[in-house]
Amino acid sequence: MVTTHNLGFPRIGAKRELKFALENYWKGQSSRDELKALGTQLRERHWKDQARLDFAPVGDFAFYDQVLDMSFTLGNLPERVRDFHGNVLDNYFRVARGRSAEGADDHAACCGGVAAGEMTKWFDTNYHYIVPEFDANTQFKLDPTRFIEQLAQARALGVKAKPVIIGPVTYLWLGKAKDDSDKLALLPRILPAYAALLDHFTAQGVEWVQIDEPALVTELDAKWRDAFVTAYDALSARRVRVLLATYFGQLQDNLDLACKLPVDGLHIDAINAREEITEVIKRLPDASVLSVGAINGRNIWKTDLNAALDWLEPLHASLGDRLWIAPSCSLLHTPVDLNSEQKVDAEIKSWLAFALQKLDELTVLAGALNHGRASVADALAANAAAIESRRNSSRVHSPAVKAAIAKIDAALGKRVSAYAQRAGKQSALLGLPAFPTTTIGSFPQTGEIRHARSQFKSGELDAADYKAAMEREITRAVKEQEALGLDVLVHGEAERNDMVEYFGEQLDGYAFSQFGWVQSYGSRCVKPPILFGDISRPKAMTVEWTKYAQSQTAKPMKGMLTGPVTILNWSFVRDDQSRSVSCHQLALAIREEVLDLEKAGVRVIQIDEAALREGLPLRQSQWGEYLQWAVESFRITANGVQDETQIHTHMCYSEFNDIIASIADMDADVITIETSRSDMELLDAFDDFKYPNQIGPGVYDIHSPNIPTQEHIVNLMKKAAERIPAERLWVNPDCGLKTRAWEEVIPALTNMVAAARTLRQAG
Repeated sequence: MVTTHNLGFPRIGAKRELKFALENYWKGQSSRDELKALGTQLRERHWKDQARLDFAPVGDFAFYDQVLDMSFTLGNLPERVRDFHGNVLDNYFRVARGRSAEGADDHAACCGGVAAGEMTKWFDTNYHYIVPEFDANTQFKLDPTRFIEQLAQARALGVKAKPVIIGPVTYLWLGKAKDDSDKLALLPRILPAYAALLDHFTAQGVEWVQIDEPALVTELDAKWRDAFVTAYDALSARRVRVLLATYFGQLQDNLDLACKLPVDGLHIDAINAREEITEVIKRLPDASVLSVGAINGRNIWKTDLNAALDWLEPLHASLGDRLWIAPSCSLLHTPVDLNSEQKVDAEIKSWLAFALQKLDELTVLAGALNHGRASVADALAANAAAIESRRNSSRVHSPAVKAAIAKIDAALGKRVSAYAQRAGKQSALLGLPAFPTTTIGSFPQTGEIRHARSQFKSGELDAADYKAAMEREITRAVKEQEALGLDVLVHGEAERNDMVEYFGEQLDGYAFSQFGWVQSYGSRCVKPPILFGDISRPKAMTVEWTKYAQSQTAKPMKGMLTGPVTILNWSFVRDDQSRSVSCHQLALAIREEVLDLEKAGVRVIQIDEAALREGLPLRQSQWGEYLQWAVESFRITANGVQDETQIHTHMCYSEFNDIIASIADMDADVITIETSRSDMELLDAFDDFKYPNQIGPGVYDIHSPNIPTQEHIVNLMKKAAERIPAERLWVNPDCGLKTRAWEEVIPALTNMVAAARTLRQAG
């Protein structure tokens, strides 16, 4: 009989219960016990949802981030929080976001907050994790409390539990050394903690533990490959069985290594690496389990179950009980339940599967494999009808869009003049001071804004009243910026629910869910639009709002757009054509908006490409093709304007040092990037690469409630000026301010503007 299991489940709740509980706790509006109780309720609900499986994951739930959970389990705390004597959960939030709850009993011990841990993308997803920190003196001390508690809860519910942990090599690979030490030198220190954790699982009666080692799908040098051998040889004396899980890509040159590690089973992402399964079977030991990720854990399209069975049935015939099936990766990256959706177009809804529906698909596959296709004939027939409906739908394909794509040529991506000539014209037109100040786009999304949007969507507020409400918020944002003394203003994006969803709602080829939320980080959730067909722009999307904002001030007003690569990477994308074609379609649509903004007199236009890097293939040898079409798409979008129009782009919370040449090829006049959490580490790239255009290194970490001081900002900018000529530097936050409150934003930006003035006076 085939075994079914899951690698991880969405933790936020179908109605984002975890988000709201976290934010209430951080505001001091609920207790720690209430927050923990909500976590207990969510775990219980999610295990019940997975009761149909042979194994359900335990330990995949986190109050903020699973990597940060692993750091606390291993006792690897940054030095700045080790002396904290309050509750462990509050110390956990201090690392995650700089401080814990307002009014918590131990809040005074927080000293007003600490530097939050660095945050970056989890492989090539839009999920962010807190980066583990190491130095030459790092020690590890196991704290298995969370697993002991969760296993006890699962056992009381009758759950057949499979603990999930991040493996020792991937954990070290994900982290950063804060000195010049070698992370791999810590391997002998970390392995005893892992061995002790496995012993705890044995004592708890655990049969299988899932150890995630997704680093195996990346390019590893000999030292890291040897580390896998060392680690799993050291753990081979365990008494609990280990399923080694890989996902997000192919093993390629690490395939033989993975197959020879002394574990009891191997999970392969069959969405990305199906062609490797035959070779894996040849090399796996005869007694080893092969887990096949047959359901896409990262996208929301229904699986073609009959096609999947065509290749799963021979595997089952060969492997028998040694075959396990699962989603390709954790379902963390998908919404919870499609049945919550009442407003999605019925035809499009029939093409979709959220997390719970993916588990339904898994059980249908298991039924067919264990008892024959006839036993699930109705489910297979319904699935086949949905697959055929999508394949043949006239709503998916547009001859006009395909004709426009065929006409793309190199001229679309070229500015009229080189940057040196453009810069002079822009300087004369804009008349900005040295170290010009700006923000990244959004201002706080207040309760009033959300209430007005909700009323408008429900029909309680008509279009004219909604417009008036948004114009009041825009006016407020403009007046606040003028009072602060910012140099280039933004309209604040009051009318936008999300930087991607807002645009998707106005483009043909997109559909939208009501409750399709996925976690981005901590309490931050996004609702990716569903890119189901060919993309076009029926009408202008931002021009009127930007024109209104410009009418409220004499200062330059930035037009704010999301770029094609980011819209693509932050959507649930169609899987029936290449990503490059979809990106080019988006590029043509957003180009039309850029040109309309310019015609309206907007002379500064920001085109955010926050997700440029996360779309990179996990292996550097495959980067070239992606960067070629991604950069080309941005240039198509941005470069139809005249020399006098200044093009900005923004990128955040990713490692950009290794693609800096491609960023330069985008040829934006100004780029703003996140640098405050990494203490300007991202600017190391400029030691060797002479970036030709202007740059704004972020100096205000907007994901933390901590207020940066003027002195701190001045010091960060001085570090930047050591690498980039001062005359090409801008001063700005790391990212948009929509998630912060005005009472945080005003003092932070006050300090930022004061820092810029100090820098100007210093010459």
